[in-house]
Amino acid sequence: MRPDWPWAADPESYWGAIDNAVRDHGDPDGPVAVLELTALRHNLADLRSRAGGVPIRVASKSLRVRSVIEQILAVEGFAGVLAYDVAEAHWLAMAGDVRDVLVGYPSTSRHAIAALAADPVAAQRVTHLVDSVEQVDLIEAAVAGACGPVRIAIDLDASYKSPILGHVGVRRSPIRTVAEAVGLATEIVNRPGMTLVGLMSYEAQVAGVGNEVDGKRLRNNVINDIQRRSMDELIGRRAGVVAALGQIADLEFVNAGGTGSIEATAADPSVTDIAAGSGFFGGHLFDSYAHFKPAPAMAFGLAVVRIPARGMVTCLGGGWIASGPPGDDRLPLPTWPPGLSYLSREAAGEVQTPLRGKSAHTLSVGDRVWLRHTKSGELSEHVNTILVVDHGVVVGELPSYRGEGKQFL
Repeated sequence: MRPDWPWAADPESYWGAIDNAVRDHGDPDGPVAVLELTALRHNLADLRSRAGGVPIRVASKSLRVRSVIEQILAVEGFAGVLAYDVAEAHWLAMAGDVRDVLVGYPSTSRHAIAALAADPVAAQRVTHLVDSVEQVDLIEAAVAGACGPVRIAIDLDASYKSPILGHVGVRRSPIRTVAEAVGLATEIVNRPGMTLVGLMSYEAQVAGVGNEVDGKRLRNNVINDIQRRSMDELIGRRAGVVAALGQIADLEFVNAGGTGSIEATAADPSVTDIAAGSGFFGGHLFDSYAHFKPAPAMAFGLAVVRIPARGMVTCLGGGWIASGPPGDDRLPLPTWPPGLSYLSREAAGEVQTPLRGKSAHTLSVGDRVWLRHTKSGELSEHVNTILVVDHGVVVGELPSYRGEGKQFL
């Protein structure tokens, strides 16, 4: 990130402009979410540059704002959606004009699978993900009698087997080897009404683990070494799987990666598109990466409702916690005014969040404190609408999934 970007060069003006812009919009006393367009444009350009020409598939779980997803897809370099639920994928494919949706997780929602199969337009736009014969059986039973083919992709395990640390990465697919992938692919193509169209793999140990955490030099060195070794192993193994599956079916896509792994994933010639989600809004978890720094495009403001002691304020709400192992890095980051921190015995609460620090002396009841969420999706789950700010002016208000009455998981 260049030091002359406003959020880095002059954070007082950046956050002050956001704070001033929203004073007379929405509920002046309640929590407010903001999407700042200058920062979003920066993140779009940065993601596209890092991908080096490989299309980026938008991971919807990290945004959960349909209009933003659709507008990103209108920008060159971005194509397709990685959804997190079958019903969500169906909705995205039909509520707007999203023509390519890969469901990034297997589903056992027979009703949603059947409803999708019964919709001929959506069925052509949405691809299911499987990693076992049992999941194939479930889909086959749910779509019995469907008119058109059911699009299927296989989820390939992208974790790393370290000789010292053991399993490194998330626990996703049991499909790891060429033989396992071919066995499942053969089952799929032999089922009437099913078409194998793609492969997915998510190298979470590279995409979702920061490699430049402040004060953790030894840890960072270990992470960098593991990530390098992991990608070397995965690129070769993934290429073998893609080649083998190509003898069985005509694959339309090979999706892989995430926000933190874009450069490494783009170096794999077998990959046709790369997933990214959190990099659009710039959650603070991604501040700890050496090779990129997202701009804080999304933030939320909480009203100060109490001053319980000198040097301390209490805000209404704030417990907007991210997924993952419990820890301080899953909490929202108090960002403006600077110098505020949580009380260790309370942290961020469902209804109230006390903060302390020198800046607390400058705050009064009714003022706002601005926080950045950790990843991205958790923010949109807590608000109905998001104010859009451009150069210090509110230029729009967009509904989140929640604001459109949609809650999928």
